Amino acid sequence: MVSPTFVIIGAGLAGAKAAEALREKGFDGRIVLLGDEHDRPYERPPLSKDVLTGKAGRESAFVHPKSWYADHDIDLRLGTLVTAVDRAAHEVVLGDGSRVGYAKLLLATGAEPRTLPGAEDTLRLRRFGDTERLRHVLATRSRLAVVGAGWIGLEVAAAARQAGLDVTVLEALELPLLPVLGREAARVFADLHTAHGVDLRLGVRVTEAGPDGVRLADGTRIDADAVLVGIGAVPNTTLAEAAGLVVDNGIQVDAHLRSSDPDIFAAGDAANAHHPLLGRHLRVEHWANALNQPTVAAAGMLGADEVYDELPYFFTDQYDLGMEYLGHHDGYDRVVFRGDVPAREFIAFWLKGGKVVAGMNVNVWDVTDPIKDLIRSGATVDVDRLGDPSVPLTEVGVDRVDTPA
Repeated sequence: MVSPTFVIIGAGLAGAKAAEALREKGFDGRIVLLGDEHDRPYERPPLSKDVLTGKAGRESAFVHPKSWYADHDIDLRLGTLVTAVDRAAHEVVLGDGSRVGYAKLLLATGAEPRTLPGAEDTLRLRRFGDTERLRHVLATRSRLAVVGAGWIGLEVAAAARQAGLDVTVLEALELPLLPVLGREAARVFADLHTAHGVDLRLGVRVTEAGPDGVRLADGTRIDADAVLVGIGAVPNTTLAEAAGLVVDNGIQVDAHLRSSDPDIFAAGDAANAHHPLLGRHLRVEHWANALNQPTVAAAGMLGADEVYDELPYFFTDQYDLGMEYLGHHDGYDRVVFRGDVPAREFIAFWLKGGKVVAGMNVNVWDVTDPIKDLIRSGATVDVDRLGDPSVPLTEVGVDRVDTPA
C-alpha cells in the first residue's frame, strides 16, 4: 500500500510547524513543503525586533536547524513558485510546469505588505532581505520617515530612534493602533514615541512616497534618507481563489481549519478561521496563530477533529516597553486600567457587557494565564476590584457563566 503524500504550500512558520506536527502525530507518508523564498522557514517577529536591532543573528529566527528537514524526511523545496492548485486532479502546479500530487493539502501562504501607489522604491518589512536593507539604513542614514503607525511601523520607529536617527511617523488615524486598542490605550503608545523624540504626525494622508521623502495631502513635503511603508498586509489568497475555494478576507475555514474543500486546509495569516469561543470568523496576522494553528490543521489532515480555539495573542517590544495582548473585541463599553499608566506598568482590560473580552499587560509579567482564564470564563466582573492591583485576578468576578468550549 502506497503511503499518501501531504503537500504544504508556504514554507514559513506555519508550514514548518505543520510538517513538524504531522511527524509528531505519527504520519509516515511523504511531506512536500514548498516555499518561494530561498531561506529555510523562519519566524517573522525577530525581523522587526532583535534581528533588526542586532541583538540576535539570523540563525535565531529559523524554526528548525538546517538538518531537521532531512532528518525528518521532509521534502523541503525552496525558491519554488506554486502557480495553481488543481483540485480535480489533486495536484499542485509548480512554476516549471511540473506537478505534485496530494492526498491532503495545507495552504500556509501568509500575507504580503500593502503598498502605496508609486512607492515601489520605498522600504517594507516582511522578509530577511527587507530586514538587511533596513539594518543598513539604520547604520548609515540619519533621517527615516515611516508611513503607518501600526505594530511594524512603531517597532521600526523605536529601533531607528535607538540607532540615533531622526524619525517621522505619519498616520492617517487620530492615534496609533486605534482600531486594535481604542483611544484610551492607544494614547500610551503615542506618548511613548513622542517622549522618545519621534515626530508623530497624526490624522495626515500621504499622497506620494519615494526613497527620499513623502508628500502629504496638504502639500507638505517631508524629506528623508529612507522611507518605510508599514500600512498593514493582505492575505495571499490568489491560489485559493483560482481554485474556487471560499475566500472572504482570507481563506475561509472552519474551527478544524478545513476549507470549503474537505481535502484542503489553511493556517496562519491567510486563514480566516471560525472561532468557537468568539462565535465568528477571525483572521489574525500574528505569530501565535502561525505557531499554534498548524497542530490543529495537521490533526484534521490525519482525520481527527481537533478545534482551534486559542485566544488571539500578540506582543511587542518598543524602547523600554514590553507588552502582551490577549483576546479580541469588536467594540467595547469601557477600558479598565490596573496599575501605574504614566509609569507604563499596568494591565488594561477591555469590557463589553460587563465581561472582559481582551487584556493587555505592559511591563507587568506572568499574568497572561489569569487574563486568559478571565476572558474565557465569561464572568461578569466587579470593575472596582478589577482595577485594584491588590485584588487577585481570580477574585474579580461577580458571577461565572458557561461558555462554548
